[in-house]
Amino acid sequence: MTDPQFDLVIRGGTIVDGSGGEAFDGDVAIRGRTIAAVGKVGGRGREEIAAEGRIVTPGFVDIHTHYDGQITWENRLAPSSGHGVTSVIMGNCGVGFAPARPGQRELMIRMMEGVEDIPEAVMSEGLPWNWESFPDYLDAIGARRADIDFAAQLPHNPLRVYVMGQRGADCEPPTAEDLAQMRALTAEALRAGAIGVSTTRHLAHRYRDGRNVPTIFSEEAELLAMAEGLRDAGTGVFEMLGDDRISGEDTVALLRRLAATSGRPLSFTLTQPANGSDRWRVILDGIAAARADGLAIKAQVMPRPVGILIGLDLSLHPFVFHPGFAALAGLPLAEKVAAMRDPGLRRRLLAERSEDPHAFFKSVVDDTEWLFPLGDPPNYHPDAADSIAARARRAGLDPLEVIYDALLENDGRAVLYRPSANRIGERFEGAGEVFLKHPDVLLGLGDGGAHYGMICDASLPTYLLTHWVGHPDPAKRITLPRAIRMLASDTACAVGLHDRGRIAVGMKADVNVIDLAGLRLHAPRPIYDLPAGGRRLMQAAEGYEATIVSGEITYRGGQATGALPGRLVRGAQGAPGREGIA
Repeated sequence: MTDPQFDLVIRGGTIVDGSGGEAFDGDVAIRGRTIAAVGKVGGRGREEIAAEGRIVTPGFVDIHTHYDGQITWENRLAPSSGHGVTSVIMGNCGVGFAPARPGQRELMIRMMEGVEDIPEAVMSEGLPWNWESFPDYLDAIGARRADIDFAAQLPHNPLRVYVMGQRGADCEPPTAEDLAQMRALTAEALRAGAIGVSTTRHLAHRYRDGRNVPTIFSEEAELLAMAEGLRDAGTGVFEMLGDDRISGEDTVALLRRLAATSGRPLSFTLTQPANGSDRWRVILDGIAAARADGLAIKAQVMPRPVGILIGLDLSLHPFVFHPGFAALAGLPLAEKVAAMRDPGLRRRLLAERSEDPHAFFKSVVDDTEWLFPLGDPPNYHPDAADSIAARARRAGLDPLEVIYDALLENDGRAVLYRPSANRIGERFEGAGEVFLKHPDVLLGLGDGGAHYGMICDASLPTYLLTHWVGHPDPAKRITLPRAIRMLASDTACAVGLHDRGRIAVGMKADVNVIDLAGLRLHAPRPIYDLPAGGRRLMQAAEGYEATIVSGEITYRGGQATGALPGRLVRGAQGAPGREGIA
């Protein structure tokens, strides 16, 4: 018998190649780190996967994550890697850990604690701080190995503080010299391998003590300095979490100026507010016009409500900031539950009001109108009339008392769901119906590696495939080829990773084998496996029969194989030739 011609052959699957074209039956052969043949493959593989009745897709590319810290202390970028994701982009929203001088490290930790809900103790114990400049940081994580590939963006907040010191931290305006240095350091980071730059001007982004992070009030000149750094380097992308304080028209005008100045692709966060504002429509119309003018501007969207999860074993719940709860906050869950079942404490907590300096966190816990039992499997699209508050009022009960009791269910492990942004339309499906059909949107906002105790949206790929591809209403359903293209090639190309996101000869061998009919998404649950015993939400899925990164099988049946082929991706990657398709 002749030696195997390939390292791995996936036999007889239905190939959804990421191009958006129709699915077709065939084989995929892999040699080394690349796809060697697609179609009818005659040669044997050293290892083979039988894929009859399964779909074979490119690995998914998640462009909005915050694994900047997690990659320094562990090798699995979960939960993303459990949902078919094979490449992630870190450093979004203008926050991260580099560049940072030794005296600025504590500030970076406190910023990530307030903005991204990562416990201070986790970062203090887990971060090795074996870097100062951004190129140093790339070198440090470049030595790491992971289950998936990762690329990093230069975040604006650390850059500002690195250049301006305390003036930057105090939100003071930069000097001309400061702007020149930011521009130069941006170009330096991109030449060293940053995939792009990111910033935030969103008022929800605050330190845990309620202070605004340094870039919230940054003037346009500062954003343009980073855009000029992109132009100087001739590579990279610009990511932005926008400013809801300005109109849709002014938002589009700013995005156009940044894209024109940089000459590079730009993406920004877009959500639908629940207040009836049509600002998001103005922005989508504006970026469609920008596309017609040759400007590469895309909106990063979440195709369902951003899911804030609350519970006694999580970061937030309606009583967490009540004065009477302070003595319970650090107790084990069982002791917390026992104390809250005391009638006297119950009366006290129900009578108190929350007190906390973080305006966004306080707004989350004070808004008790939109709370629902999450369930397992999780229901992200409940009927508005089924909220706990609405049901309580129909029964003649006090909604807050019913919420209190709901939190104590399952020995305090109950998880309640608060749909946040994109909470419009019947069963809160308005965002998906609009966003998924728009040509200028990118899937994003999964936020893997952050919001460890309140959001677990990194399951976005599994949700998209189970909810929208399988939607019972044909008018709302999206096709499987479109879904895979949005999860893989659209996101990969948007950040310059043209070597992945497609099943084609010469492309990087990042592949999923999925039992689409058996694909299931489970409810998130807290686990305590971070440094210092820190908690994070983890969400499992069934149906991912194999995930392959750079030709190595990293997951089988949802279980890690121990293979760690994931590496730092330094900068944009060119597309290989497509000749030789079998």
